[in-house]
Amino acid sequence: MEYKYLNSIQYPSDLRKLPVEALADVCTELRDDIVKELSVNPGHLASSLGVTELTVALHYVFNTPEDRIVWDVGHQAYGHKILTGRRERFSTNRKLGGLHPFPCPSESEYDSFTCGHASNSISAALGMAVADTMMGRSRKVVAVIGDGSMSGGLAFEGLNNVSSSPNDLLIILNDNNMSIDRSVGGMKQYLLSLSTNESYNHWRNKAAQWLRRHGMLDEARKKAVIRFSNAVKSALSDQQNIFEGMNIRYIGPIDGHNVQELVRILRQLKEMTGPKLLHLHTVKGKGYKPAEEHATIWHAPGKFDPETGERIESSDSNMPPKYQDVFGETLVELATSNPRIVGVTPAMPTGCSMNKLMNVMPERGFDVGIAEGHAVTFSGGMAKEGLQPFCNIYSAFAQRAYDNIIHDVAIEKLNVVFCLDRAGIVGEDGATHHGAFDLAALRPIPNLTICAPMNEHELRNMMYTAQLKEQGPFVIRYPRGRGVKIDWHCPFEALAIGKGRCLKEGEDVAVLSIGHIGNNVTKAIEKLREQGGELSVAHYDMRFLKPLDVTILEEVGKKFKRVVTIEDGVRSGGLGSAVAEYMTEHGYGVEVIRLGMPDDVFVEHGTVDQLQHAVGIDVDGIIKTLIQ
Repeated sequence: MEYKYLNSIQYPSDLRKLPVEALADVCTELRDDIVKELSVNPGHLASSLGVTELTVALHYVFNTPEDRIVWDVGHQAYGHKILTGRRERFSTNRKLGGLHPFPCPSESEYDSFTCGHASNSISAALGMAVADTMMGRSRKVVAVIGDGSMSGGLAFEGLNNVSSSPNDLLIILNDNNMSIDRSVGGMKQYLLSLSTNESYNHWRNKAAQWLRRHGMLDEARKKAVIRFSNAVKSALSDQQNIFEGMNIRYIGPIDGHNVQELVRILRQLKEMTGPKLLHLHTVKGKGYKPAEEHATIWHAPGKFDPETGERIESSDSNMPPKYQDVFGETLVELATSNPRIVGVTPAMPTGCSMNKLMNVMPERGFDVGIAEGHAVTFSGGMAKEGLQPFCNIYSAFAQRAYDNIIHDVAIEKLNVVFCLDRAGIVGEDGATHHGAFDLAALRPIPNLTICAPMNEHELRNMMYTAQLKEQGPFVIRYPRGRGVKIDWHCPFEALAIGKGRCLKEGEDVAVLSIGHIGNNVTKAIEKLREQGGELSVAHYDMRFLKPLDVTILEEVGKKFKRVVTIEDGVRSGGLGSAVAEYMTEHGYGVEVIRLGMPDDVFVEHGTVDQLQHAVGIDVDGIIKTLIQ
């Protein structure tokens, strides 16, 4: 499409040639381009629309890529990508071999830091700012963080450290009262009520100019002045500012959709020494009415008609449900009959379907914000006092709570059920979001039970079994997307802990699978039969990684000389490693071939089918391994 300004902007240097009066039109065109692109190539829409003015203003004022912009999470960086040499390739965003789903330094020099997960921008940007000071560089560093990400512990750790070393870091707080769902917690309430007194700002600026003219703003005096002015501000505004309490200069809140005003303020802050925080109020989905009105749905809406806002969805009537919805419905069932059950999630109630429990029993569902470590320890505290928490965290995000799982749950054998959603290959969100490491990381931890369902019935029965168990933490991991059973609702059945099942007898080779990926094995065996293959393949669904079913392993070790293991996770440390260790330790002369995500390689982005094919765990890859 022809745009008056956007077509002439390939890089930020082109943007800076425009008069500031043209920037509002640039923002309108950029929004329109993002909406049109994402209507046919789905991605994260509302977040990028909400920071359009900020994105344009940052690249207009700062000398990127020399100056550093560190985005937090990266959901909001589509405008940034379009303005930094990637507009012509933006149609490949999130596709196999195309642009990465989030800012990625290997893709562009304008992408300063990897940011697929939340809350790391302040710490990373502070490290850059300190490095620049120590190495004598004069470039500027900006961290952009949302109010949702500000609830993460790492953000507070970074804030606490900002004033401990000389730096000129600028932190921009994009406050839209959202992460994906509505932001929660005390920080949300604080940001909603925070304001700045105009007379105070006028006094402070005048005083700073006078002190600077008289050479009285050396580092020691500057800190003393900041402490004094913070006290004055508290008196004038009748409130204590948490940021200035950390000796971080606070400016705001201001309208984050007035691009000319943003440019004016950023120009002033660019020359200001010392750490400072600019607080913006923005609207997630700004400029596109459907996204403004329903920001959670339009965070990642899929394909849609850009003119009408009608989302293009396939019919669910003859399709299996999503695993997350089976989890949500089953949790409500279990909680109805077990009053000790509570649900905990770090900022993903709709994404993991914890909202189903919250809608029915709001007092028993807890959204703790983007704080995975807290979610785990909070669950441990409730379990210690007799409740039965179901703590649902996306597998990749649970990596950030590893110590909490060990220290605050496993050591005391607390009865917390960890439901790890989005386990295995997740698709277009790529390396930062694949649930690749959970099996390998959790297997060595004492006192854990670890299992994975092959279908929806198995998920329901594992959840039922978990709340009956009184011997420590119970981990259930399952994938993103749909299961295999349209008739998913089944009576509950308690499973024997550490016991798998034989799905098919065979004589030549045994396949041991765990989780949903076992359905690919079933299809591969059937396809081999249809092709007239003579290979006799046995298939065991192990169900549990820990404890392993030693009865199955003994049977396989005695009967077969060739064993194939398959898991939707890294090969090293998971099921394949566990089986190989057992066979070696017990003297079975068995060749163990491990299938899974490759060792020492981060799997990039693409559809689930494409990526399973690339790593050899799709139906054809399994067949190839079986017949070689």
